[in-house]
Amino acid sequence: MIRSELIQTLADDNPELSPREVEKIVDCFFDSISDQLASGGRVELRGFGAFSTRARDARTGRNPRTGTSVEVDAKRVPYFKPGKEMRHRLNV
Repeated sequence: MIRSELIQTLADDNPELSPREVEKIVDCFFDSISDQLASGGRVELRGFGAFSTRARDARTGRNPRTGTSVEVDAKRVPYFKPGKEMRHRLNV
């Protein structure tokens, strides 16, 4: 499912809201998660899972096209850990 499909599904399930209002709600939701992760926080949605970030150390990588060594800087990457209910639904 992509973002536009999510917005359309929510608009169909909530006819009292216009698609533009649903889009604002979805944007607010995603922005809140992004802002929390950017500030080093964690976002937990019970039954769904938890979003957090993990640190990656600097390393020497390879350019796949040429095979030359490339220095890759240290960075933080998003991480998602599914909740117990999500894991159960996926494995039934």
